[in-house]
Amino acid sequence: MGKGGQIVAVLQLGGEFTTDADGNMSYSGGEAHAMLVKSDWTFIAFKHEISSTLNNLKVDQFLFKYFLPRNNRTLISISNDKDLRRMVEFHAESETTYIYVIKKVDNRALSVGADSGTPVDEPAGVPTTPDGSKRQKVCAAWKDVITGVGQVFEGPKDFRDALHKYAIAHKFHYRFIKNDASRVTAECTGEDCPWRIHASKCPAKNNFMIKKISESHTCESETVRSHRLASQRWVASVIKEKLRDSPNYRPRDIAKDLQQEYGLCLNYSQAWRGRTIAQRELYSSHEEACIQLPLFCERIKDTNPGSVATVVTMEDSKFCFFVAFNASLHGFEHGCRPLLFLDAVSPKPNNKWKLLTATSVDGEGDVFPVAFTVVDAENRENWHWFLEQLKSSLSASRAITFISNGENGQWDEVPLVFPDSHHGYCMDFLIEEFKMQLDDAWTEEVRDALVELLKKAIYACTVDEFDQHMEQIKVESEKLAEWLLEIKPERWSDAHFKGSRYGQYSCNISNTIVDWMPSRYELSVVQLVDTIRCKLMEMMYTRRESSNEWAGVLTPAANHKLQEELSKAHSLNVTPSESDGDGNLFKVCDDSVNVVNMDMCDCTCRKWHVSGLPCMHAMAVFERTGQYAYDYCVKYFTTECYRLTYAMSINPIPDAVLPSTAIIDPSQSPATYAFPLRTRRQVGRPKEKPADPRITVKRGVRCSRCKGYGHNKATCKIPISGEALPSSELALSEALPSAELSLSEALPPAELSLSEALPSAELSLSDVHS
Repeated sequence: MGKGGQIVAVLQLGGEFTTDADGNMSYSGGEAHAMLVKSDWTFIAFKHEISSTLNNLKVDQFLFKYFLPRNNRTLISISNDKDLRRMVEFHAESETTYIYVIKKVDNRALSVGADSGTPVDEPAGVPTTPDGSKRQKVCAAWKDVITGVGQVFEGPKDFRDALHKYAIAHKFHYRFIKNDASRVTAECTGEDCPWRIHASKCPAKNNFMIKKISESHTCESETVRSHRLASQRWVASVIKEKLRDSPNYRPRDIAKDLQQEYGLCLNYSQAWRGRTIAQRELYSSHEEACIQLPLFCERIKDTNPGSVATVVTMEDSKFCFFVAFNASLHGFEHGCRPLLFLDAVSPKPNNKWKLLTATSVDGEGDVFPVAFTVVDAENRENWHWFLEQLKSSLSASRAITFISNGENGQWDEVPLVFPDSHHGYCMDFLIEEFKMQLDDAWTEEVRDALVELLKKAIYACTVDEFDQHMEQIKVESEKLAEWLLEIKPERWSDAHFKGSRYGQYSCNISNTIVDWMPSRYELSVVQLVDTIRCKLMEMMYTRRESSNEWAGVLTPAANHKLQEELSKAHSLNVTPSESDGDGNLFKVCDDSVNVVNMDMCDCTCRKWHVSGLPCMHAMAVFERTGQYAYDYCVKYFTTECYRLTYAMSINPIPDAVLPSTAIIDPSQSPATYAFPLRTRRQVGRPKEKPADPRITVKRGVRCSRCKGYGHNKATCKIPISGEALPSSELALSEALPSAELSLSEALPPAELSLSEALPSAELSLSDVHS
């Protein structure tokens, strides 16, 4: 190994691989950079160093591979800490190590040339050539974006995106036969072409899978015109990043680039409309952040003193908006346990923004949002900024336990900003990751049994219990047991975790916020934050009022758990410990012997320490000694602390939402106007109403044959002249002139309406008929 436990690595980027007749691979073209790789680095630190070396390259979009010494046939992947340590060990005696930075293909089912020895995919980013070779290579990468039956996608949107790229690469048009959230069926529009594909939701894994696909097309590939595949939204999504870097990106250049890179023919107006949508998505939120959000921050601080509201805008049309209401901060510091769940939420339908949240739980185990921030994406930099703002908002200096999924640099950023804190896995996330590691060949019963064993290992309070459950998992699969040990049990098992979770392992804040958001409106940032404020205000009032009716020392949920432990304690045998002179140690016998220390509030089973509530062994001691069990519960489960959590209220913010047109000078006081909701256009032609509708008078129906009222010519029962009339009808016809005379006399000059005269006319007719 090199000097100081490090090796020299050459980063290769932008070139391409070629394979000779013997199967040996060689790399040519692109650019090269040198860097040092230390043996004690983590994979996250490794990626961070690569990003710094390659001018802040977005490393999440790239794969990292290398060749073994004296082996140029198979590329080996670097995807975790273990892979990185292996690479350093393999090249300990080498002077130079070549690391190939390869752009990921958008397909989730990308076959990586890792330890299995499968061929590596061709890099997607290659130089443009005059003959359009770049377009050919981009399309070649997209030709395998759909591989066949069994390919899995995260959802229907990802599948539709992959189908779109697949159609562009293979130069054919398609139409949807079925297209909804649970199934998507499409077919080729070519004449007599049998190509068809069907994908649907898989209930077992909650993902989207291709179920059927035709083998090939019978239609001939032709030039793909833009009116089908190059929709305005798709063009905007393709050019958005380039438009961010080059604001003067002209429509003619857009059309030219799409022709060269994707083989799509666009006219000027189509490129212009795509650019307009991309500009709106890029700059509308930035303009709002620059104009409205600073004013909104001041309104939050004025109406809710003690609250923290901060907005930071960047030059690349990005911003970060942090909010923590004073009532939430006070409730967390005085009533909630020192436990925060970190999560990123996509508030539908505003999928272009992310909410980074810090959420605690109250004495009932319900979510209690403490702070949140609105960002454009979930990444390491935004999490670091959010944690710094959170730390500056909290005044109490107590050790906090954080629970998260550990992604996007959270494992590194949390101890960096909160050095005295503890950080553990979210149980729901860990279980989902564990399910992804399960072998598809196992039956559903075996899968469920393994998941239950994992839960028992998570809840295990002692090392012996943990080892027992891990051995049971190892019997089924050594690979699974090794994977669980690699992700460090001290981050997820109660037997090894150093923090205090108090029996809370996950938080459903994502579902709560999504339920708060309207499903049909696309809210602005100000509207989004104000909607959350309104829901928080309602939640705090409702819970405060309900807690006023509680008469117990503990909250109902905590009291229920304590009663369950008490019911288990009746059959236990309690004896004082002989080695204790103060009378604080007791031996409690069930299947084993556990020692309860009353002075330290601890039991050798460790459940008291883990949950914060006395275990059944402690309850048995309380029952024998006559002590008050509530005095030995953690204070966060008391009704008093619960009421302190919701003691303060969030105040309304009048005229919180302002139109950007009303704000001319930020130094002036804002005008009080309502900001229009961004609603979807309704289906159909808009119904126009007259600006000044006139008052219309309904006309009575008059027959053109008999001149009578109340019917028309088609329904007239008066026979044509010359026909014999029945006696009753004859009397009626003879009476008509007098009826008409009575009607005409009853009609006043033009002012009297016809409706007022009709009753008299009907009266005359009825008199004559009788």
